Amino acid sequence: MKTLIDIHGQHENQSLLDESTHIEFLDSFSEKEINDIKKEYIKFYKRFNELKDEISKNFGDDKEKQRELDLLRYQNREIEDANLKEKEEEELENIRSKILNSEKISNSLQEASIQISNVTIDSISSSVRALEKIEKMDKKYEESLSTLKSIYYDIQELSRDLEEYKDEVYFDEEARNNIEERLDLIYMLKRKYGNSVEEILKYSEEIKQRIEKIENSEEYVNKLKKELKEVINNMEDMCIKMNKIRYEYAKILEQRINKELIDLEMQNAKFSVAIQYNTNKQFGVNGLDKVEFMICTNIGEDNKSLAKIASGGEMSRIMLAIKNVLANVDKIPTMVFDEIDTGISGKAANSVSEKLKQISNKHQVLCVTHLANIAAKGDYNYYISKNVEENRTKTSIKKLNEEETIKEIARIASGNINDIAIEHAKNLRKIA
Repeated sequence: MKTLIDIHGQHENQSLLDESTHIEFLDSFSEKEINDIKKEYIKFYKRFNELKDEISKNFGDDKEKQRELDLLRYQNREIEDANLKEKEEEELENIRSKILNSEKISNSLQEASIQISNVTIDSISSSVRALEKIEKMDKKYEESLSTLKSIYYDIQELSRDLEEYKDEVYFDEEARNNIEERLDLIYMLKRKYGNSVEEILKYSEEIKQRIEKIENSEEYVNKLKKELKEVINNMEDMCIKMNKIRYEYAKILEQRINKELIDLEMQNAKFSVAIQYNTNKQFGVNGLDKVEFMICTNIGEDNKSLAKIASGGEMSRIMLAIKNVLANVDKIPTMVFDEIDTGISGKAANSVSEKLKQISNKHQVLCVTHLANIAAKGDYNYYISKNVEENRTKTSIKKLNEEETIKEIARIASGNINDIAIEHAKNLRKIA
């Protein structure tokens, strides 16, 4: 994954070869100076895009606006003519249920009323008269009589309620048809405008707002344009400030990387940062600047984009120089250097090994190498080998202990493992 691992080798794609990342590297290098301005700019940039989209939505032609207005007005009129009320559907459904079950309800109420009137009330009345004869004989009889009378009065009231309920259970065919028609209307509106009466009423409010916005679109768009102009002015001011900071830190970055290139035996190479300011106000997330890292590897040649460097060895050392300067701001945690030693030896090899060691203070560095100077700097060393087994080539990797590491450094340094080579390997490890 590009955000987790950066590979540096002869042919692999690297983050620094992606021109779009150069401005991010430069801004990270100047983070303390540019960070607050850039954060504020991004807020305006977000609003800038919102305003452009909103203006675009409200800039349809007159025929298109009229078609939309006609549709919205029709929908609004249809909802308003229905004169819907919240909870109305539930109430109508309840009444409808009673209508459909009116006969059953009426019969049940009739039966209950008869049983209470003809049986229960008469029985309790007889019981009251019986207790009245003995109520003076004992306090508990008097209390029982009082309770029974209370029950008698409650049942009488319940009997009257049931009679009233029974009288209410009368619906003519016209009332039933009116309720069915009303519910059909609500169902139809729900299919078109919402899943409930409440949603339909909410949609109606949205329609009214949209109608008002379209009818006053010219005034509304002018208001958006005015705000957009203010946003653009603020963005331009910030872009100028960011451009100034980028130019300032680009010079510092150039100096530091060119110093690294000298250390890596590339005295004739010159790194530079090209910054192009877009005067056409084509704003991007980073402002109006386009940043590209350039390199000239030989005296008399023109500056070239990093991606156009032909030599793998040159590319590796240039990338190493840049990465060493940007180590503190580079957010990629792991870096893989594949045969970065190609085409170098002697003093340059020592410089490369030092730079790799410096980068490893801030990043996890994995390095494939054939140079003893570089291998000697490793905190951990692994030996990679290929063997043919059963007509198939297999690659093996082994972690070396310190003794094995010394022998391998000796082998790649002189081609033979002897006392002189071993002593040289030990000295390299001691220096590292």
